[in-house]
Amino acid sequence: MNSELKTFYLTEPAAAADADNQGDVDTAFRHLERAHILSQKFALAHTTTHLRMLRLGWHTRDAREVLGQLARAFAALLVSRIWVPVGNTGRANVSAFEPMAVPEDLAIVLGHQKPSNT
Repeated sequence: MNSELKTFYLTEPAAAADADNQGDVDTAFRHLERAHILSQKFALAHTTTHLRMLRLGWHTRDAREVLGQLARAFAALLVSRIWVPVGNTGRANVSAFEPMAVPEDLAIVLGHQKPSNT
């Protein structure tokens, strides 16, 4: 993971923790989804992101999220370097195999598109 990507990645779990501490679970999950998109191709960071989602699911007593994250964390550890569905948010409420649109700011950091000159 290059330093720019790592910097962007590390801000998302920190923001998720802040949101969770303030009781804003939806925002916490949104930050973890962004961390997931940034970390998909890096097995340890990817797995860590799923474990953070699992923890947040546990905190909210969301059994579906907990079970989904258990499976995804295991898969992330084994498959991240081989194949990932680009842009997938990593939540248990979406297919683990479905590619999704990458938010523009993250696409730029990931090198999927050039910054606009506006």
